Amino acid sequence: MSIWWSLQLRRDAASVPLARRLLLGAMDTAGVDGDISHELSVALSEACANAVQHGGGLSEVYRVTASIHGDMCRIEVTDCGPGFAHPTGSVPSPASPVSGELTGLLPGGRGLLLIEALSDRVRFGNQPGSGGAVVTFDKILKWREDAALLRAS
Repeated sequence: MSIWWSLQLRRDAASVPLARRLLLGAMDTAGVDGDISHELSVALSEACANAVQHGGGLSEVYRVTASIHGDMCRIEVTDCGPGFAHPTGSVPSPASPVSGELTGLLPGGRGLLLIEALSDRVRFGNQPGSGGAVVTFDKILKWREDAALLRAS
């Protein structure tokens, strides 16, 4: 069985915990192991915080798309900002420390490194043509014994 969902969120610090809570609720309902859900939620929080801080441009929104296919979860966070200066697919150099509302979410500007550490596979790039950063990360899931998706398979 496969599921996916997509959110369009305002580029506002309050959207970060909202995205995290929605992901945690979906993972809990599906029956994903709590430790895996927590790791995914921290990685998502960092990706969203980056979109809020850097994803300017003409749009005041960013997008989160998540999917589960079998035992793999893929999360993609896309913004409309300037994108990565040198998109290589691997982790860009850490940014300088941030200030303001997002300081607690990105201590020392090391969010991209944290996403990489918590994921099984991560890719950083830019949207073709229009610009904007795209952060995609995958995580192999572990399931609780009462997992709803396992019973539906």
